[in-house]
Amino acid sequence: MSATTETTSQPGPFGFARMAGSSIAGHDAAPWVTDFLNAAYYRRPVEERDVDDLRFAFGVLTTHWYRSHPSRRLRLTDLAAFHRAFGSERFSTDESARGVLSREALERGAAALIGDWFPAAYADDARRAWGMAFPTVEEREAYDPSFRLELAKLGELTAESAPLDEQVWHTYPPVEMPDAGAVIAALTRPETWPDYASEIGRFTPLRPGGLAGQTFEIEVAANTRTALPVFTRGYVTITTLVTPDDPAALGAWFEALEDGMARYGRDEPRVLPEGAEPLVGFDLTTHRGHFMGSGHNRLTLYTHEGRTWVKAAGTWDPMPWHLDKAYRTAGEAAQHAFWGDDAELSMLRQFALTLAR
Repeated sequence: MSATTETTSQPGPFGFARMAGSSIAGHDAAPWVTDFLNAAYYRRPVEERDVDDLRFAFGVLTTHWYRSHPSRRLRLTDLAAFHRAFGSERFSTDESARGVLSREALERGAAALIGDWFPAAYADDARRAWGMAFPTVEEREAYDPSFRLELAKLGELTAESAPLDEQVWHTYPPVEMPDAGAVIAALTRPETWPDYASEIGRFTPLRPGGLAGQTFEIEVAANTRTALPVFTRGYVTITTLVTPDDPAALGAWFEALEDGMARYGRDEPRVLPEGAEPLVGFDLTTHRGHFMGSGHNRLTLYTHEGRTWVKAAGTWDPMPWHLDKAYRTAGEAAQHAFWGDDAELSMLRQFALTLAR
């Protein structure tokens, strides 16, 4: 098979290249969008970074896109408005190094670009959702996610299909959560998931409603400990959700997961420790073009010895050569960090830290 040939389930290298960046930014906007995110976060020394500044910067981009022209992507022509709002801040050295935007500069620029209301609205849980801020609660409730879903141009679902003994079965370290009830309440409001974005990844919901059947755009970044991050994206849909409302389905789902991991995981530990009580589990199934190929990840919520934990476990087909090479070069470490316990890199850790505030 040639390097450009597409399989029935996944595109070839050029097809994956089309998944670079974000659905709301066109290819001609990628350079200035990346430069803006670098100035807001990635160009700072690691010890001076605050991941909420990165979330704020993404919020500026997403809010500007939605309020300006939600039916099309950001383009090169949008650079002029950003330059007017942030250009002078980029060259000031009063609050930060040249070419870097402090949080104060980000807020001033956002007010100039979007409106004076934006910084306060972003800080207001009632007016922040879907990775953006809204002038009023009523406007937030009226948000139509179909605009971004249309730009995403979803491919078909691509669950793993290789023989079970050829699939990759893997678990990630558990991450402790502050309270089971708070976790369930937060998980079941997917419009808040962008609030838990980490340095290397963010989930943005594309459909109205709760978790069941929800589709997420996952934006991920590699080389984040440099000033030259590389962005790509993929899509997943929640195809199975089990809760205590259906104890039989909950037990069967976790039992099947443990059995599969024991049979096909290579030196993998149990998903849940002995004696743990499962609370919630769901499958995140990939769509065609996902950066890890065909498969699905699972998130599990459980309690053990009086403490609450979330843990990820994935199942994947062997990757096409071009994905495998990229994964081994940069993706594997990022994947482990994203589902792990690093304060800045892990979305699950950001989830726990946010709920504990």
